[in-house]
Amino acid sequence: MTIDSLIAFNLVLLAALASPGAALLYAIKTTVAAGRAAGIATGVGLGFMAACWTLAALLGLEGLFRLFPWTYTILKVGGALYLIWIAIQTWRHARDPVGETERPTGRAFLSGLLINAGNPKSMLFAAAVIVVVFPQGLAARDIAVIVVNHFVLEVLFYGLIALFLSSPPARRGYMSAKPILDRIAATLLGALGIRLLTGR
Repeated sequence: MTIDSLIAFNLVLLAALASPGAALLYAIKTTVAAGRAAGIATGVGLGFMAACWTLAALLGLEGLFRLFPWTYTILKVGGALYLIWIAIQTWRHARDPVGETERPTGRAFLSGLLINAGNPKSMLFAAAVIVVVFPQGLAARDIAVIVVNHFVLEVLFYGLIALFLSSPPARRGYMSAKPILDRIAATLLGALGIRLLTGR
């Protein structure tokens, strides 16, 4: 593994992180609704699970999904149902006031973990990038570097979002637009869940 391949992996990963999706949307919503600590904890959960998917891809678990499609199906259906449940709850409580303790740090971490655990396509994306960027037969040390690098990059990305969006102006702006923003978030999360259920 070369430093050039690691840089290429990071550039692709940053582009994927910055694109609108369930993880980014949930991190933003948690930060502006529950504060900086909850936003950072959500990012740590998201990053930890994403790094686990990258580890799975590096260890060849994509092949396991191909040999035993039912394992992928179970993960996909479970994740889709969780995303749909989150979407329903977000829609139902769109007009509810938000308190400082709406989402404790531990719960925020678990929620972030489950959001990315519910999307095994993250692992398939990681596998596709890894095949293109890295050579075959990586040593255990190289695998560890890639996984830790992935985790750190995700935590830094979501941490910066949490720091930026946890400011009083950002919170006030969110509170005023909460019903609309929450229903947009619910629609997107629900659509992703339905797509996971109906897609191949």
